[in-house]
Amino acid sequence: MKKDNHIHTYDENGKMTCCSLEEKIEANTSSPIVTKKEKHDAGNRSDHLNDKYHISGLIWKAYLPSMISLVMLLSGLVIEHLLNASFYKGSLKVVWYIIAYIPVGLPVMKEAWEALRKGEIFTEFFLMSIATIGAFTIGQYPEGVAVMLFYAIGELFQTAAVKRAKSNIKALLDVRPKTASVLRNGNYETINPETVQIGETIQVKVGEKIPLDGTLISENAVLNTAALTGESKPQYALKGEKVMAGSINLEGVIDVKVEKLFNDSSIARILELVQNATSRKSKTELLIRRLAKIYTPIVVYLAVAICIVPYFFVSNYQFSDWLYRALIFLVISCPCALVISIPLGYFGGLGAASKNGLLFKGASYLDLITKVNTLVLDKTGTVTKGVFRIKHIVLTGSNDESEFMRLLMAIEAKSTHPIAKAILEYPQNQKLPEATNIQEIAGKGLKGEIAGKSILVGNKKLMEQFNISVPTATDEIVESIVMVGIDDQFAGYVTIADELKKDAKQSIQQLHKAGIKDIIMLSGDKDSITQKVAKELGIKNAKGGLLPEDKLNEVEQMKKDPSKIVAFVGDGINDAPVLAVSDVGIAMGTFGSDVAIETADVIIQTDQPSKIVRGIKIGTATQRIIWQNITLAFGVKVIVLILGAVGLATMWEAVFADVGVALLAILNAVRLQKMEWD
Repeated sequence: MKKDNHIHTYDENGKMTCCSLEEKIEANTSSPIVTKKEKHDAGNRSDHLNDKYHISGLIWKAYLPSMISLVMLLSGLVIEHLLNASFYKGSLKVVWYIIAYIPVGLPVMKEAWEALRKGEIFTEFFLMSIATIGAFTIGQYPEGVAVMLFYAIGELFQTAAVKRAKSNIKALLDVRPKTASVLRNGNYETINPETVQIGETIQVKVGEKIPLDGTLISENAVLNTAALTGESKPQYALKGEKVMAGSINLEGVIDVKVEKLFNDSSIARILELVQNATSRKSKTELLIRRLAKIYTPIVVYLAVAICIVPYFFVSNYQFSDWLYRALIFLVISCPCALVISIPLGYFGGLGAASKNGLLFKGASYLDLITKVNTLVLDKTGTVTKGVFRIKHIVLTGSNDESEFMRLLMAIEAKSTHPIAKAILEYPQNQKLPEATNIQEIAGKGLKGEIAGKSILVGNKKLMEQFNISVPTATDEIVESIVMVGIDDQFAGYVTIADELKKDAKQSIQQLHKAGIKDIIMLSGDKDSITQKVAKELGIKNAKGGLLPEDKLNEVEQMKKDPSKIVAFVGDGINDAPVLAVSDVGIAMGTFGSDVAIETADVIIQTDQPSKIVRGIKIGTATQRIIWQNITLAFGVKVIVLILGAVGLATMWEAVFADVGVALLAILNAVRLQKMEWD
């Protein structure tokens, strides 16, 4: 039940429409998307409120027909059976129930007619129309209304189940930089980046995104490229090096010479990848449609046979009697319980998942997640926290760790670099000494003085520049390393690494037990770090240093094997294309990017990888409940249909076959909310 599934909903005029699930999602997300930034923008607040009221109005219109029919039906039953009103007879009673029937019945009859015009006879719309009209024909007006009302309610449940379906890819437009500060006629002008030409110079301030791909003109830059590459560590760029659109400038004002037009930029390329990947999603039909294609023609032909065949075998054949019996058969055969039991089961599963920190953007993914046998994981922010922490402190000679860290922290206190912030989190009770004469050596580190001592803090290149010998063992370290030199002597180093999430290792073990055969890690971070993390987690297959298109190609190669159902777990903008093309895209919801969350099929609201296993368990339980409901609905239907065919079933049995079984299905589905998943 993935995409291209048929489901009917209501348009702005309250009319029921039959459309694909993709079209329904598009319709539900066609109004402008309001980003987090825009919500704080006073200029967009009124538009946001208008969109909110517009959506609320559409929801109200969707439920209004069923509400009118329900009120009319209950009122009619009360007047007839409780009040025993003498005036409520004959044509008044018929008109009352016709009015109750029209809001929910007319849209279905219209769909049945449209389907007939296309040559599709045996649809649920046709069966519902014939069955309810049949109920009116034999004088069972409340039953005719009730049956159609139940069907409409079942469709509303299905609509609710996909209410949080995948949003329109237009959300990606909010990721692309909206303005560019370009040098023209000796002054910087703020213009639309789409109008910037190749060869022009643009200026990017601290915290701003680089709007177009280009070459760095400034001496150096520190960039956050996580949105594009997944690299957790800020990237250093020197004069003349390439910089990508979408990268965030972390330090100082920089100038960039534009090398590519806006539509050819890195972020635009990701947008195109996501759009194309979404269109390549696999399509399956809703289970209820597949069942209806078998069930509907069978019961229609049987009803016709009940009416006509006895003519050749019964000596006292009366057409009106057998027509009456055939209509009873059709009323009993109404698939109300079946129709409502399926979406209700999924609705229960979606509710249980939500309570456990999982948001499925449609009932189809509850099914599909149970079939996943290949899981692809991003690294940064998915199995790691995406936050730098001190991992090791290694000293040489007789250096004291406390004094070593005080000197290091005093120098790093002058820096705003993320690695410096990680070092400054080291627990220190004493006041830091005053560092003076701080110099930044581009791409290498810092130099300063503390109490007459010369202090160097940076990478190996910095140590070599000042002729400080560095232990060869440091070449084997894959984590980010900060070396310290004191008075021209190597004093030690600190390794900085992204921490694994607490449940990451346990999650991998549980996923294997849950039947996931292949677990692969694909990361934009450098390969040495990726391999180290994979080894710690027990993942045998891992690749690092990948761009978004590389990840996409890897997953597309996997999907060429028809036996593989691929799920991808990620959190960044760079993961969006792969989330879109995978069979099940899973995003981290707390710290994940807006685009990843919009593109994914499943959101882990707590950012815990272990929730994937829980999602599989909930999906499995939901499938079990669904099939129990289907078996119950079909079992009761078959028994009562047989009784109806031989004239032993009355409308009371018909009511039980519909309403009773539907109620049992509801109670069965509610069990999902009470289950324990640990």
